[in-house]
Amino acid sequence: MHLELSDDHKMIQKTAREFAEKEVKPKAHEIDETSEFPRDTVKKAAELGFLGVYVPEQYGGAGFDHVAYSIVIEEISRVCASTGVILSVCNTLFCDPILRFGTEEQKKKYVAPHARGEKIGCYCLTEPQAGSDAGNQKSTAEKKGDGYLLNGTKAWVTNGAVADTAIVYAVTDPKKGSKGISCFIVESSFPGWKVTREEKKMGINATATAEISLQDCRVPKENLLGEENKGFSIALRTLDDGRVGIAAQATGIAQGALDESLRYSQERVAFGQPIANFQAIRFMLADMATEIEASRLLLRRAAWLQDQVGFSTIEARYTLEASLAKLFASEMAARACHKAVQIHGGYGYSRDYAVERMYRDQRITELYEGTSEIQRLVIARQLLGN
Repeated sequence: MHLELSDDHKMIQKTAREFAEKEVKPKAHEIDETSEFPRDTVKKAAELGFLGVYVPEQYGGAGFDHVAYSIVIEEISRVCASTGVILSVCNTLFCDPILRFGTEEQKKKYVAPHARGEKIGCYCLTEPQAGSDAGNQKSTAEKKGDGYLLNGTKAWVTNGAVADTAIVYAVTDPKKGSKGISCFIVESSFPGWKVTREEKKMGINATATAEISLQDCRVPKENLLGEENKGFSIALRTLDDGRVGIAAQATGIAQGALDESLRYSQERVAFGQPIANFQAIRFMLADMATEIEASRLLLRRAAWLQDQVGFSTIEARYTLEASLAKLFASEMAARACHKAVQIHGGYGYSRDYAVERMYRDQRITELYEGTSEIQRLVIARQLLGN
C-alpha cells in the first residue's frame, strides 16, 4: 500500500473537488431545506463517472479502483453529505453486489445503466423490526410459476423514493432463519412495488429516504441474485463495501467542518483580534486536523484492501478494516462537527452556516451500515476469531 496518491488518484481528486465546489456546494443548503432529490447534480456526477467509479468500463463504469471511489465520496461529502451518500449507495450497495454475485446478463442489464446514471439504484435490507438484527427478515419470497412473489416492508431506503431498481432481501425458507434469506434485483416498475412514505429526518434531507411496501410483487426467476438461500452472505459482504463508503462520507463531512472553521476563525474578530489567534481555538483546529488525517489513513487502507480482493466471491474479506474505518471516521466526525459549531459560537447554531447542517448530517454516519455498537461487536469478533 502506497500512502502517496498516484497520478490517477490526484487527477480524480482534483476533478471531484472542482465538481463539488462548482456544482454541489451551491445547492447544498437549498436541497437540505427543501429535501429535494438533486437529480440534475446526480446526472452531472454520472457524466464524470461518479455513479460507477470502480465499475469496469465494459459495464458502463469509469474503471478506476476503490481508492479512487473513496476519494470521490470524501470530496463530495465535504460540501454535501446528501449527495455523497446518494453516490455511495449507487456504487457500493447497488452495483457492487451485482458485479460480485450476478450473472453476465444481470451485469449488462442492470449495472451498466446505473453506472452511467441513466437509472438510480437503492438497497432494501432494513425492515421496521430488522435494523441491527438484519437477519430477522420478515419479508417473504414465495416461488410462483416462473418467478417469485415478494411481500413485506422495507425501511430507511436511501434513494428509495426515486429509485428505478433495488437490491431486495426476502425469506425463501423460513425454517432456516438467516440462512433462508435470498437476494433479488427488483425494478420499481414491477407490479406490487410501492413507496408508502418518504422519511422526514434530522439530516441528509435530500436522499429520498423511503419506506417501501412489497405486495405480491412479482419478480422473474432470472432476477434472483446469487443462489437461493444465500442472500444473507451477500448482505454481509455488501455491508463491508458500504462501510468503507460511509467512512469516506464521514471523513468528508469532518474535512468540510474543518474547512469552514479555518475560514471563520480567521475572519471572526473578538477582543480586537481574529479568534484563530486564541489558543483554545488553535487546539480545537489541531485536534480536528489530526483525527481527520488518522481517519483518512484508515479509510485508504480499507479501500486498498477492497482492491486486493476485487470482485471475487471468495472468502477473502476486509471486514475488520472496513469496520475500523467506519467506526473511527463516524465518531471522529461527531467530534469534529461539535468543535466546528463551538468555534462558530452562536452562528454555528444558525442554518445560515454550513456547520449547522454538517452537525446534523454527521449523526447518521454513526447509525447506518451498522451502528457504532455493531461495529465494535464486529471488530471484537474479528480480533477474537469468533
